[in-house]
Amino acid sequence: MSVLAIGLSHRTAPVAMLERVSMTGDALVKLLHDVQSDPCVAEAMVVSTCNRVEVYVTVDRFHAAVTAVSTLLGEHSGVPVEELTPHFYVHYEERAVEHLFSVVCGLDSMVVGEGQILGQVRQALKLAQRQGTVGATLNELVQQALRVGKRAHHDTGIDKHGASLVSAGLGLAGELPGRRALVVGAGSMSSLAAVTLARAGVTDIVVANRTYERGARLAESVGGRAVEFTAVAAELAAADIVITCTGAGRHLITAGMLTRPAFLLDLALPHDIDPAVREVPGITLVDLETIQESGIGSREGDAVRSVRDLVAAELRAYLDAERAAKVTPTVVALRSKAAGVVESELGRLLMRVPDLDDRAKDEVAMTVQRVVDKLLHEPTVRVKQLATCPGGDHYAEALRELFNLDPKMPEAVREVEL
Repeated sequence: MSVLAIGLSHRTAPVAMLERVSMTGDALVKLLHDVQSDPCVAEAMVVSTCNRVEVYVTVDRFHAAVTAVSTLLGEHSGVPVEELTPHFYVHYEERAVEHLFSVVCGLDSMVVGEGQILGQVRQALKLAQRQGTVGATLNELVQQALRVGKRAHHDTGIDKHGASLVSAGLGLAGELPGRRALVVGAGSMSSLAAVTLARAGVTDIVVANRTYERGARLAESVGGRAVEFTAVAAELAAADIVITCTGAGRHLITAGMLTRPAFLLDLALPHDIDPAVREVPGITLVDLETIQESGIGSREGDAVRSVRDLVAAELRAYLDAERAAKVTPTVVALRSKAAGVVESELGRLLMRVPDLDDRAKDEVAMTVQRVVDKLLHEPTVRVKQLATCPGGDHYAEALRELFNLDPKMPEAVREVEL
């Protein structure tokens, strides 16, 4: 099975298109199961965020899988696949692994280096695990990608280079201290927004969330206050800054609800705020399109170059380990066959020389085993080393041919490992 990644992001599609394709909740779960149920697909995981929708699958047929996944994305999003196709990117095998590593490190984000994507990919994996759509291959790959991403954010300073989307958006708001803020939602992005506002010196923060208790916890953590979700309209009348990210899937704030000048930051897909509010005097609306067009955080510095080097090194290590793992069942099968030969020959010897005492038997057995181990040591070490080179699987094939291994033995070993 090979890894295939198909998706579209802010790099290949306008935000309006991403808004139409983005999925959450039951729709996302349904897509997961339908993709994984396709005959071409063994495992599936979907990453759906505000600026990317990507499907990672393990497949045995490339072209058939690309067609199947593309078609399902169109069906589930309601966007004709003909409209989606020009915006798709497809990565296969090594390129798919490299892409995932780059994504979790923040190299492929709208704001390069932002840390939100690490948690978003982690949540995507957890969802796929709960739904039973990932197996050993994707689980191990994504776990490794998360480790690479964590190392990138911890070791390179990429977080300082790449502000979050919240920071990027608020960077367009002007002076923040002394202004009154309303945060609509209490998820991870809204929580980040509230914390960012507090750190910037905003002391009057109001949080409105569908689940009041969750909103109250967030408000308490930043020294603000919580209100019921139904109070959003009333709170807009006193807010200078409004940040929304609810995943409601519809416009929660419209032009008719705004009665005073305000800065609005909409980080949701689909949008929480009707773009028509830009026509209201005194209203400034910043959304994902605005951030993308501003180019904030897109410049490359030393930290970004360090992360690119890290991704390249981790990619090589991952591919080497994958190639070596493919050889391991053959090596185990060879040693198993050798052990069988030793056992058989020792049995024949003891039948011919039944008078050997136990000490002599043990010595003979150890001697024969040492001879076999020494004879097999060099070829098995070398085949593992050679397996890390391109085309290394051919050496395992040669080993199976030279020692006339039963083709079923390596497969049996592989199944036991899985």
